[in-house]
Amino acid sequence: MRLDEFIEGFERDEAARKRRLAEAKSYAITDHLEDVKRQFDEALQGDALFGSTAPEIFVGRSGYPNVSTGLLSPVDRDAAPAGYATSGDWYSEGLGIEDVLQRRTGMLNSTRQTPVDAVQTGGRRGRDTGSAYDVWEGFVGVQREVAIADHPVDVEVGLDGKPDLDVSFDDVGTPTGPRVTATGADLTENPHVPKSVEKTLADDDWQAQGAMTYLYRRGFDVYDINTILSAGALGRASERSLVPTRWSITAVDDTVGRYLRGTLRNSDTIDKPELRYNEYMGNRYWVVLSPGRWEFELVEMKSPGSVWNPRPETGYYMSSAHEGYEGRTSYVEETAGAYYAARLGALEHLQERGRQAKCLVLREITDEYWAPVGVWQVREGVRNAFEGEPGVGQTFGETLDAVADRLPVPMGALRRKSELVAGLQSQLSEFE
Repeated sequence: MRLDEFIEGFERDEAARKRRLAEAKSYAITDHLEDVKRQFDEALQGDALFGSTAPEIFVGRSGYPNVSTGLLSPVDRDAAPAGYATSGDWYSEGLGIEDVLQRRTGMLNSTRQTPVDAVQTGGRRGRDTGSAYDVWEGFVGVQREVAIADHPVDVEVGLDGKPDLDVSFDDVGTPTGPRVTATGADLTENPHVPKSVEKTLADDDWQAQGAMTYLYRRGFDVYDINTILSAGALGRASERSLVPTRWSITAVDDTVGRYLRGTLRNSDTIDKPELRYNEYMGNRYWVVLSPGRWEFELVEMKSPGSVWNPRPETGYYMSSAHEGYEGRTSYVEETAGAYYAARLGALEHLQERGRQAKCLVLREITDEYWAPVGVWQVREGVRNAFEGEPGVGQTFGETLDAVADRLPVPMGALRRKSELVAGLQSQLSEFE
């Protein structure tokens, strides 16, 4: 498809445009929390939550290395637990911000303070992992069983007091809802663990990066892998520890991304520049691929009304991060976990085609993104930008020009922030 046809055929998602931060949204979440409290009271039997099904775990980072670690369980007994776990299915289902908040606030975080090396102390449980280091007893043991199982697990959780009806937001992880202190937990069923996961557990000398890559190649999505890593169930046995959820998400995106990049090192490049677009939850993604050796850059443009603009009085706030053919040698600071999530989506597409390219992702964060839901929406936004036919240009410059009028910042501002765009300008200057 020619670039002009691609641009002319573009229509904004009017439904997404209407998802703005309004008091009505806040009240809706407040009302939902009241429903959660009622459902919690109905599910509580004495000081225990019995018949609860945990699809996910959470490990905090505050106070590291002594962290808050918990089981996340829907309090609505009629709900399908699997639908509450963060996954790419949420994009396929068309969930909006309020939908995500309702699902996450509908899960009780039964939590307790735990040192991250707790997985290395004490005796091991009945599960024969082949390791003398692993712990499968007590609260941490139950949490690890939930993390490695291939379906939500029925548990009984002992509780101390009533839940704190609050919502915690994070720019990387998915929001978490009401919290309550757990006194203990027991499995009420025998979880089924995939053989591939059992294999990684049984190898005391398998480094975490290699185990992550192995699971990804075996068909596990990054959502499953980061949960297993967070529970301290990957890596050399003597080094296994709980990993805060925020860190595990980025670690898996980065590790899998580096693996995919390595598979493309000797691949041919694409033939012509390509332009793709996607919009999700008030985030607009323009993805430009251009012939050449692998490079990647994410440029974020945050509107004055977006939740992550630190200086709204100055207008759009721009941040960026870039890597060349050899990758990065330091952690991304400005765009944080969004960088690794977006890069993963681009690399998966290129690996599927067996081609490499320079990739520029332009992310506009509008005020329609009224509450942070985590970098999963960045990952899925970029992944799904590659669905359908792209616009095809003759040069990288022509492709950028086609996008220019759709961006909220002038090309000069983009050039000052983007290494790829600045590099284009330098090349053009040589011919003047």
